Order: sequence, then C-alpha cells, then structure tokens
Amino acid sequence: MEGAFRVEALAPHHDRASFASGVEPLDRYFRTQAGQDARKNVAAPFVLVLPDGAIAGYYTLSATGIGLSELPAQTTRKLPRYPLLPATLLGRLAVDLRYRGRGYGRLLLADALLRSLRSEIASFAVIVDAKDDGARRFYERESFLPFPDQPKRLFRPMADIAGLFDR
Repeated sequence: MEGAFRVEALAPHHDRASFASGVEPLDRYFRTQAGQDARKNVAAPFVLVLPDGAIAGYYTLSATGIGLSELPAQTTRKLPRYPLLPATLLGRLAVDLRYRGRGYGRLLLADALLRSLRSEIASFAVIVDAKDDGARRFYERESFLPFPDQPKRLFRPMADIAGLFDR
C-alpha cells in the first residue's frame, strides 16, 4: 500500500463516476444510489481515498437484525432468547479494478469492523451477504462464519471483532 490514504464518509465532492469494480450492481449502486442512501440515513457509505483523490474502494454499513433461529446452535447457546438480535450489516464492499491486489479490500474490511465495534449502538455481529463464491471465500478467510442454511450469508460476532482490536 502506497502513500497516505484515508477512509472517510462519502461526501458530494467525491468523484464516483469513474469507479469500476467489475461488478455492475456494486458500481451502479455507488454511482447512483450511495449518496441518496447516505442523505436518507439508509446506509452509511465510506470511501478509501488515495493521495491523488481517487477512490480505490468503498463499503456501506447499516443496522439490521438476526433471527436467533438463523444462527448456528453453538453460537446461540449463551445468548438471551430474544427472537431478534441487533447486528451491523456490511451491505457492500468493492475495490476499483485499477487497485486490486494491493490489500485495499482487507483494509476496507478492517475499517468497517473497527467502525462497527466503536459504534455506541448494540450489535451482536457484523453480517455480510457475499455476492458470489469468490466474495464468500474472502470473508471466510477473514473468519466470518456462514449461516447454517444460507452459505453466502456470513457473520462475525462482535466479541471476536473486539479481539482483533484489543478491546
């Protein structure tokens, strides 16, 4: 990873027009919907800005819930029997094709996990819905666990994430 970069909330001055991850729904969302979602508090988009101002990648966070019955039995053993547990949804994560292979995907994921952990809102886990098997493998390598009946839906408990950041 070269130079000084920053991850910041998406703002009107960020140039989204040239972003191309190679995944059309992720690109279309970023170019046309992300700003509106941010303004309406539907999702919180964050961008990885390189020293030259280019956007190397982005992700979104929002609140969601997990049905207790959706989780693996070994995960629910010590949890309260609420029908719905609070969680954080990592809704989208994409890296521009020009910047692939530089570790930016992992950097964006780490930033998303840290922001989720620092939130003052209760959240049992971070959830992702992998778009394809390659994305699923990426999240599994980062210690996300699949939901029993939904192999492309994965989660990582907040207690596990806290261990990453010594909290």
